[in-house]
This record gives sequence, C-alpha cells and structure tokens, in this order.
Amino acid sequence: MGRVILITGGARSGKSAYALELAPPSGRRVFIATAEPVDEEMRARIARHRKDRGSGWETVEEALDPAGVLGRQRDGVVVMDCIAVWVSNLLVKGVEPEGRIEAFHREVESWRGRTDEGSRLVLVTNEVGMGLVPPTPLGRRFRDLLGSVNRELAARADEVVLMVTGIPVRIK
Repeated sequence: MGRVILITGGARSGKSAYALELAPPSGRRVFIATAEPVDEEMRARIARHRKDRGSGWETVEEALDPAGVLGRQRDGVVVMDCIAVWVSNLLVKGVEPEGRIEAFHREVESWRGRTDEGSRLVLVTNEVGMGLVPPTPLGRRFRDLLGSVNRELAARADEVVLMVTGIPVRIK
C-alpha cells in the first residue's frame, strides 16, 4: 500500500524542492505538472522547474484532469505540483470543479490501494486563508475551494508537511 504525502506552504517556501527530495534517485518517478505556459513568465518558471527535476523523471502535463493521469500510475513515486494551480485552472476555465475534485479524491484512495509499500504520492499545494480576504468573488471562491480540497487531502494523507521558509515542519 503506497503512502500519500501532502506538502503545503506559502509561495516560494520550498515545497517543490522538498517534494523532489522525497523521491529516491532511481526507480520510476513521475511528475504531474498542472501549470500551463500561458505567458513568458510562466514558461520560464516551468523551464526552471524542469531543470530542477533533472533527468530520470517522466513529466505528464495535465491542467484539468490529474485523476485520469493518476489512474494510469502504478508503483514508484508520483509528484503532483500543484493542487492550487489545478483548482485555479478549473475555476478560470469555467469547469465545474466539484465533480473533478471528487474524482481526484477517489483516485488518490485507489492509487494507495493498488501500489506497493515503497510507492509514494507526493501532493504539493499552497496554504490559503492565512492572509487578507480576497477582494473579488472569484478570489474568495478559490480560497474557499482550495481550503476544502486541502483539508480533505490532509485527512487522507499519511503525512502532512508545512514548509516554512524552506524548513519542512511535519504536522501529521
């Protein structure tokens, strides 16, 4: 039975780097990327993340349906970066998020049951709700929805890590 690890924290807190550290240097390693290269800044960010991963990673880009990608994964390490970007994609593209989110939660449980003890699913997300109330209805919907997704994933996870200025703090 595989282990599910949720990594949360603020922007640039070291979440992605820590997620990669959890993968052994050999064996099957899959990276599910949810960001889309919508502008030059995002293309540069994606390129930097690819460089940071180095060789030995299979990268699957999926902005809207990570449950489908996860459903095809077997033993090894799977890193999904990032839950917050995925939820944002759903809202911005006008996709009904609740059904996709429920399917993803079910697939996390299915993955856990079909993988071996050494397998890991590492989910990277952003911690929301610790700052100001977003000024727009869409911003508030995003904050509320991501907060709910994060709570559900944390409840299902074997381990939850909060990244604080590059330091992993295990909270579960």
